[in-house]
Amino acid sequence: MFKLFLEEGFNHILDPQAYDHIMFVIAICVIYKWTDWKKVIILVTAFTVGHSLTLALASLDIVKVNSQLIETLIPITIIISAAFNLIKGFREGQDTGTIQYTLATGFGLIHGLGFSNYLKSILAGEDSIIGPLLAFNIGVELGQLVIVLLTMLLGFLIGLIKVKHEWFAKTILVFIILFSIKLLLA
Repeated sequence: MFKLFLEEGFNHILDPQAYDHIMFVIAICVIYKWTDWKKVIILVTAFTVGHSLTLALASLDIVKVNSQLIETLIPITIIISAAFNLIKGFREGQDTGTIQYTLATGFGLIHGLGFSNYLKSILAGEDSIIGPLLAFNIGVELGQLVIVLLTMLLGFLIGLIKVKHEWFAKTILVFIILFSIKLLLA
């Protein structure tokens, strides 16, 4: 059963229909260079912590939220994250790590609520949700690390053709903001 929920979490993040999660992960990590991988893993894990917390609380019926509200908030979290990195992410000598970790954790709470109804339905037949929930969240984290790896690898390869990393990242961030605005207005 552990493997089933691990795969479900992994596939949840990498599902092309879950492009909101993919865009969020790219938005928070695209500004970092290959050598910053430790910071990025901590940042993505902060998101997973928030995501995991609300999945657990919603699965236990401790938290209930209007799903329409959450579906509106998700693109807003992506826009804020991308805009923050677009504006603050490239300033020399300015440590924005604490802000980024806080935003990632907080926005993870919102994204977790977006998936909680589905997870609750697949956990319904389980005697205990602890093992499946743990497996699912490990799968989510592994899926996010694949997105991080691909994003950072692409940034590294773009750098090999002499494109400045900052311009690569800013282009991606602008695209993510515009696409997220479109999602918000749809």
